[in-house]
Amino acid sequence: MDIVDSLIQGDKRAIARSISLIDDDDPQSHEILKKIYNRTGNAITIGFTGPGGAGKSTLIGNLIPFFKKLGYKVAILAVDPTSPLTGGAILGDRVRMQSTMDDEDVFMRSFGSRGTVGGISKSLRNAIRILDSAGYNLILVESVGAGQLEIEISKVVNMTVVVFSPNTGDSIQAVKAGLTEIGDIYIANKSDIEGAGILYYSLLELIGETPRKPLIVKTSSKTTEGLQEFCLNVNTIVKSNQWIQKQKQKQKQVLDDELKEMVLEKVKQRTLKVFKIKSEAINALLESLLNKTSDPYTVSEELSLLIFPNNNM
Repeated sequence: MDIVDSLIQGDKRAIARSISLIDDDDPQSHEILKKIYNRTGNAITIGFTGPGGAGKSTLIGNLIPFFKKLGYKVAILAVDPTSPLTGGAILGDRVRMQSTMDDEDVFMRSFGSRGTVGGISKSLRNAIRILDSAGYNLILVESVGAGQLEIEISKVVNMTVVVFSPNTGDSIQAVKAGLTEIGDIYIANKSDIEGAGILYYSLLELIGETPRKPLIVKTSSKTTEGLQEFCLNVNTIVKSNQWIQKQKQKQKQVLDDELKEMVLEKVKQRTLKVFKIKSEAINALLESLLNKTSDPYTVSEELSLLIFPNNNM
């Protein structure tokens, strides 16, 4: 059976294989994406981010049963730290989500961050499309921690959830550092421990009263406080007309970004090819810069003519 037919039928091996091909940017993945594209765009995607130690993995694992009761078929994509030795993902999140991994109805896959930002959004978008076409209508994306990567992930998902807990020490500093702009929902997690109330009211004061007025909730994986409330709120939000219209506008931006990425990649590949073929001419241009016999603007124009000889740029 064709791999596309298998993944559409929900075969987990075919799904895992397809995502591996995408993550490696294998040419076969391009053909898979072409065949499934008309079956995508149905899934709700939620990204979970926040400081390390906030309890994102445990929280996600404990939200699964509540989402399933609401009728969702759930998949998880975890962007893990990368091993500096092997380049593979350090699968700590899988350990903390062991109960989720044992659930046959839930698909989980880890991605290595590989220490870079640029490629992760492309891989994630396409992995989401694979899962979407396989019938998963709720895809939860967990990121490694707060930083530039989180901003990239927020561009890929429909909804961004920022998780804080009182025992991370720098939670309020992280709030002030810029995560105020990317979250649709903010969670004061581990509400059963000391300092949770202070954190919750700090979030209300710093973020809840901003013009966007994002939702602020308290949760605890230990006591299950707020878990059902969170899932019910998400379910209500994603079914509202305002949400649907917002996602249509966001999808246009996503497609615009993807088109730019593809064009830039074509330019990059052509540039590398030209640099190999015309290395002597390029070295001469570089020498002219070093010797100050030319200037960067003139050299840039001459380089563009080498790369695109039949176009005026």
